[in-house]
Amino acid sequence: MAPPLPAGFPPAFTWGAATASYQIEGAWRDDGRGLSIWDTFSHEPGNVAGGDTGDVACDHYHRSAQDVALFGEMGLGAYRFSVAWPRIQPTGAGQPNAKGLDFYSRLVDNLLAAGIAPVLTLYHWDLPQALQDVGGWTSRETALRFGDYAEIVAAALGDRVHTWTTLNEPWCSSFLSYASGIHAPGLHDDAAALAAAHHLNFAHGLGAQAVRSVLDERARVSVTLNVHAIRAASSSEADLDAKRQIDAVGNEIFIGPMLEGSYPEDLLSDTAAISDWAFVRPGDLIDAQQPIEALGVNYYSTSTVRRLPKGQVATGSGGHGSTGYSPWVGAGSVEFLPPTGPLTAMGWNIEPEALTTLLTDLHRRFPDLELMVTENGAAFEDEVGPSGVSDPRRIDYLDRHIGAVGAAIEAGVPVTAYFVWSAMDNFEWAYGYAKRFGLIYVDYATQERVWKDSARWYRDLIAAHGEHRGQ
Repeated sequence: MAPPLPAGFPPAFTWGAATASYQIEGAWRDDGRGLSIWDTFSHEPGNVAGGDTGDVACDHYHRSAQDVALFGEMGLGAYRFSVAWPRIQPTGAGQPNAKGLDFYSRLVDNLLAAGIAPVLTLYHWDLPQALQDVGGWTSRETALRFGDYAEIVAAALGDRVHTWTTLNEPWCSSFLSYASGIHAPGLHDDAAALAAAHHLNFAHGLGAQAVRSVLDERARVSVTLNVHAIRAASSSEADLDAKRQIDAVGNEIFIGPMLEGSYPEDLLSDTAAISDWAFVRPGDLIDAQQPIEALGVNYYSTSTVRRLPKGQVATGSGGHGSTGYSPWVGAGSVEFLPPTGPLTAMGWNIEPEALTTLLTDLHRRFPDLELMVTENGAAFEDEVGPSGVSDPRRIDYLDRHIGAVGAAIEAGVPVTAYFVWSAMDNFEWAYGYAKRFGLIYVDYATQERVWKDSARWYRDLIAAHGEHRGQ
């Protein structure tokens, strides 16, 4: 039986689930698709656990109608998916690939026919390799090309899409990709990561403008950030300053430009020895700060930091990968403490109360901004048994985090949607197929889809509160 929802959930609240193109589509060479940086990265030995690639993944490209039918059975009010840029423009520029656009057009039509609102992300990390070959996100040309790409997709799918999200987690596609090297393209260059972060901010603005240029007042534009929930290890001045430093390079580097039109001075001073920020040109921050209808918030866990004694330098990656090279640019004197308590299969702690705090703090700072929880979920060790897949820990995780969203709503925070990560098991980036987040279990050898107990639980929750289904 589905648990009762907290009283605060509004009648029009949207229940959804999310995926991303490279993680599920496969068909990496089909119908004119170009190479992405993840194709290149995953085919290089040692980059991905088990030598896994996204060549086939969940074969969603050929099975999307079947998958949408499953989402309909689950009762989803919305489905958050991403478009593969190299399917639309194989080299990241030029005329669109009609077959690529046709795939997403069919997907959107199938979702609408099933009563599911399409929530589209323009960029979820699969940059065309041809653009990386000339600098990738370290080059402002990539941001300009992103604006062109956004206009093409908006013109093709028009007002059939409910919400247009420009970027997913630009922190990952800058710092994990260009600093720690655990994500494609696998570079280890702190200055490059800062340049990439800026050009992603710039690209967000250009993408938002491009969508609006096509759809005018019909455009519902958003961006999704993995806003880090950072805790200080103590109330000491040193540890509080360590928290401030990580907030700056983890959160304010995107929140500042996108929502306030500026980079915070402490971020610039903290990273002055790494970069002079000369890549920021006049007008860039005006472009980056575009009005959005909603901010997407991805939340999984918290991090606790402390200031190291003078002269001591942190090692390790702060829980964000498998290398010793930290993605936290400019934070060499900050230590991330090991997580405590029950952990997910990713080694992440479970703290739903922090989601309430995160949403409440964002609302206090931006009181007129609608919020959506665009990713929340957990990986556990799932196995198919005689009666299917029993995953009580995932059900408990989701139950507690949905309760945390309800607590934020009751406190007056305008949260309008919740998306489970993920709708189905998939290619989990550098972890390959070793980690399973899905509501639906995928047998990668046979492509069989198996409902987990959590999928039935989520279906029952939505059905029991049918008046809350997304419109």
